[in-house]
Amino acid sequence: MRLVAYIRVSTEKQLDGYGLDVQEKAVRAWARQAGHRLGRPIYRDEGRSGTLESAERPGLAAALTEVEDGRAQGILVPALDRFARTLVVQEAILAQIWKHGGRAFTADTGEIHRDDPDDPMRTAMRQMMGVFSQLERSMINARLRNGRREKAAQGGYAYGAPPYGWQAHKKELTPEGMEQAGRARARQLRDEDELSYREIAAVLDAEGLRPKRGERWHPETVRRMLANTTDQPPTLRRRAA
Repeated sequence: MRLVAYIRVSTEKQLDGYGLDVQEKAVRAWARQAGHRLGRPIYRDEGRSGTLESAERPGLAAALTEVEDGRAQGILVPALDRFARTLVVQEAILAQIWKHGGRAFTADTGEIHRDDPDDPMRTAMRQMMGVFSQLERSMINARLRNGRREKAAQGGYAYGAPPYGWQAHKKELTPEGMEQAGRARARQLRDEDELSYREIAAVLDAEGLRPKRGERWHPETVRRMLANTTDQPPTLRRRAA
């Protein structure tokens, strides 16, 4: 069977060693052992939360498109929580796969079988796994918030990865030259040329203005970047408030 593989890391997962390289090894090993062929590329989303829907994750959206178009018979992930970190999103993604006749697999448990009215425990067990994944994410976020409060109390920058256009330097956010140029160019393309987010992404890629993560711009990334219209660092905005 031809499968496409999907792997993902979010901010939390980058901290616990479950990186993209580890996930890729897991899906490749499982596919070999189970006798399935993996298509190329292995789709990935880096720094994308498992709470986001498929439309907001370019890698997952591309993998789903292969199934919808019939180019792949299913999707393989390292574990169920790579699909989603909330139950609602998890079930929506699985329903999308099954709707188009695809199958879903995880490297740790094998196939995720479709609902069977004669076997309600199958659905219940899968959804319980989604609930516990959502709980784990909430607990991780709580620990991160507590750590940030402690760091902020000691005078450090404690608000996660700096947004596009800024870098953390000596406990403060300072402008990052190339990214500030990217922000300015994107605003110009939007305000003066009235380009769509997709068109802006293409221009930024062509001009060598890279996003903070990944190699290419995506329309949603452009939209979020342009939504931040202030020229003040986030720390200064919080103090002013």
